[in-house]
Formats: sequence, structure tokens, C-alpha cells
Amino acid sequence: MPRLRPPRRCAGLYSGRVTRIIAGAAGSLTLEVPGSGTRPTSDRVRESIFGSLDAADAIAGARVLDLYAGSGALGLEALSRGATSVDLVEKSPRAASVIERNAQRVRHAAGGAYRVHRTSADAYLAAAREPYALVFIDPPYDLGEEDLAQVLRLLVPSLAPDAIVVTERAARSPEPVLPTGLMLERQRRYGDTAVWWLRCVASVADADDQPSDASQSR
Repeated sequence: MPRLRPPRRCAGLYSGRVTRIIAGAAGSLTLEVPGSGTRPTSDRVRESIFGSLDAADAIAGARVLDLYAGSGALGLEALSRGATSVDLVEKSPRAASVIERNAQRVRHAAGGAYRVHRTSADAYLAAAREPYALVFIDPPYDLGEEDLAQVLRLLVPSLAPDAIVVTERAARSPEPVLPTGLMLERQRRYGDTAVWWLRCVASVADADDQPSDASQSR
């Protein structure tokens, strides 16, 4: 019997590289990685990030947002470990198609809900109002600091009280400029990668939604 060849994929859509879900209900499941322009988080860094999140009981039942999702590995790892839902935001149509396939397979194994949004981080956040408890921001290393600061400003209104924001950058990058409503908890370096752990300061983040003393007295 002749051997069946794997289905051919459109050039540039799938790189042939793979990564995997590390743990949880979909543990060891292989994920496709999009073609050029995508830099998936290494297993070492992901293991460290999710070890800390598990220790903080920050994943189970959480509503998760994955910005600049790439292959979707960060958000889908959270879904595998018990997150209630994940929104995966990726502006590249080709990468978003890869995320859709990866997400279908993870949901089949782990359950939960997912949505893939083919749009930019800025555009998504300008309209989003979900109370996210956990957010991953893993932009291209060449994203400017002002652009990152803008994304963080737009993100704050969509954060639940005490939400965690995990931001991955090049190790040479300066500390992110934080808007009112976010505080830096810690930073860790892994070779040429730096991970910044940010926390939503609920009392400050909620202040913009509260009426002023003057308006209350009217």
C-alpha cells in the first residue's frame, strides 16, 4: 500500500516548526508554529512562567487574554491548565489561522472556551471590556517602548482587580513605562529574554470608573 503524504500547507502559513503544551489536560499536545515573524516563547521560559502562576493559583477558572498570540502557546497553555476562557489576539491572518487550528485541538482535549481575534492589540483593547484576570503580552522584540506603553494604557480598563499581566521582552529592553493602575512586581531574565510581572492595583484601576466627589454631591 502506498504511503500517504501529509497534507500540503500554503507557503508561509506553517513553518514546519512545532512547540507543545507543557502540562494540564492537553499536556504534550503538539502545536504548530506560524512562519517567519513569529518568535514562540521557549519551553524553559514557559515552564518558569506557568510554575509561578500555578503556585499563585492564578490560572484555574481565570479569564485569560493573550496579545500578540503568535502560535497561541501561552493562552492555550493556560486553557490546558484550567482557565475558563482565553481570547487570542493576532493581527497576522496567517498566524491567526494557525492559532485557530491549535486552539481547536487544545479545546478538544481540555475543554474551556476560546476566541481568535484577527486584529491588532490596540484595536482589540480599544473595544474590549472583559474583566481579564490573567494577560500575556509577548510582542515582537522590535515593538517600540511607546507602543508598548500605549498597549498597557489601553489594557487597564479591561483588567479584573488584582489581575496579573506577564510581559515578555528582549533582555536589553528598558523597564516598561507603566500607566496608572499597574505596578511592577518583579522581573526575571532568561538569556536574551526578560519577563516583567505586572499587577493591577485595583483601588487605582477602579478609580476612573467611580464618580468624583463633586458629581456625587450634585
